[in-house]
Amino acid sequence: MGYYDDHYRSKGPQKGNRARGLIMGLTGLVLGALLVIFATDVGLFSGDLQPDSKEAANGDNGEVTTTETVNVVDVNTAITEAVAKAQDAVVEVVNIQKSSLFEQGNQAGVGSGVIYKKEGGYAYVVTNHHVVEGAAQVEITLSNGTQLQADLLGSDPIMDLAVLRVKGDKINAVAEFGSSSKLKPGEPAIAIGNPLGNFPGTVTKGIVSAADRTVPIDQNGDGRPDWQAEVIQTDAAINPGNSGGALINIKGQVIGINSMKIAQQAVEGIGFAIPADIARPIIADLEEFGEVKRPYMGVKILPLVQVSNYHREQTLKIPDDVNKGVVLFEVDPLSPAGKAGLQEFDVIVALDGKEIASPAELRKHLYKEKQIGDKMEVTIYREQEKKTITMTLGEAKGTGE
Repeated sequence: MGYYDDHYRSKGPQKGNRARGLIMGLTGLVLGALLVIFATDVGLFSGDLQPDSKEAANGDNGEVTTTETVNVVDVNTAITEAVAKAQDAVVEVVNIQKSSLFEQGNQAGVGSGVIYKKEGGYAYVVTNHHVVEGAAQVEITLSNGTQLQADLLGSDPIMDLAVLRVKGDKINAVAEFGSSSKLKPGEPAIAIGNPLGNFPGTVTKGIVSAADRTVPIDQNGDGRPDWQAEVIQTDAAINPGNSGGALINIKGQVIGINSMKIAQQAVEGIGFAIPADIARPIIADLEEFGEVKRPYMGVKILPLVQVSNYHREQTLKIPDDVNKGVVLFEVDPLSPAGKAGLQEFDVIVALDGKEIASPAELRKHLYKEKQIGDKMEVTIYREQEKKTITMTLGEAKGTGE
């Protein structure tokens, strides 16, 4: 097919023109053939190149071989397989309370739990402390509807974990725990639980929004943090009733125990789970001892910022430039703190040389950095005098630090 210009008019055939026309025609044929060959080679016409392979010439013989293949993953299938692996190990947990000796048990709350072990004729379930708090009786419901009475072996308000035990003859599924220490933001995260107490086995999907978030916990409701919880943040939907349920990875392994969410009108998709690696030793202590074995000082404390100016000057009598610390308002004389010489109204400003500004920081250092029997340096202000006292930590008994 030729193209022509309406403004060009030929004046008739001439010998020189015929020769030039022949040469131009041959040149056009050659160029056209080359274009066809090039288009065929790159697959514009034949479609030889596939989107999941890369091809290259192999040596001098010109043969083409596949050097790399891209594997296509069916994400939906991976999710359903992960859920199928873990779902039957997630149970409903019912908190039954009695208001008086003569009244029937009343259901006070419903949450979720995860069967993590079956041994010696029993199965063991981990849930949240706040799910079973104050319960006179606890029951679990399996994914097939079977109801079982559970014994509460132990509960820890600081880490918000509790361990239940049930007879294991009707238990067929046990969750596999994975590692939470190497999680990365963007990894798939799947929550399984019993939202609102009415939808057992509910599955919600999201990602790990942050693998190592720290959030303040106010346990006594005074408006000030008592503890800094280390949690996994996820955007998988976590609703009331999901507490104590499983947060799993794409392999169907439990990477966290769902614990809480930010419930504000302007907030969407901010939920938290207790990391599996942090939960493991807590679960082991609760199962074996009924409590968590923690180091103990033998004091009761409050933040210095809560002390009025009057008591700073008249009671504590500390220097004006001491603005952060923890006040001892009670010291057990037979405790490690009492034996080391700590006294009421001492103000702790550092532990092992690390500044301490709040009760949450004191507890974090005590519970995360120290063991029962360890020595700890306590830097205090006793009125105008700053001093450091060395104490040997004991084992926690009852309340207090």
